[in-house]
Amino acid sequence: MGEGGIGQFLPFILMFVVVYFFMIAPQMKRAKKEKKFNAELKKGDRVITKSGMHGKIIELNDKDGSCVIETMSGKIKFDRSSISMELSAKLKAPAKAN
Repeated sequence: MGEGGIGQFLPFILMFVVVYFFMIAPQMKRAKKEKKFNAELKKGDRVITKSGMHGKIIELNDKDGSCVIETMSGKIKFDRSSISMELSAKLKAPAKAN
């Protein structure tokens, strides 16, 4: 009748722990890192959008989370979350010697 007790649920608990450490925790870490990256953007940063467009941030709007990027073809308004990486720091860093 009451045989097994918590032993019945041990596989489910173990499965949840594995799913948490391999799927949920890394996703939360990635989201936190992306949120920090978006908060640290500033005017003058050279960036690449997720669609591959290169440009320089000329305006940041905190109200709606957008920014204006100046490209070779003109100014374009993007959502901050569409920015993939910031190039300013990478351009200033010295190249690694192999």
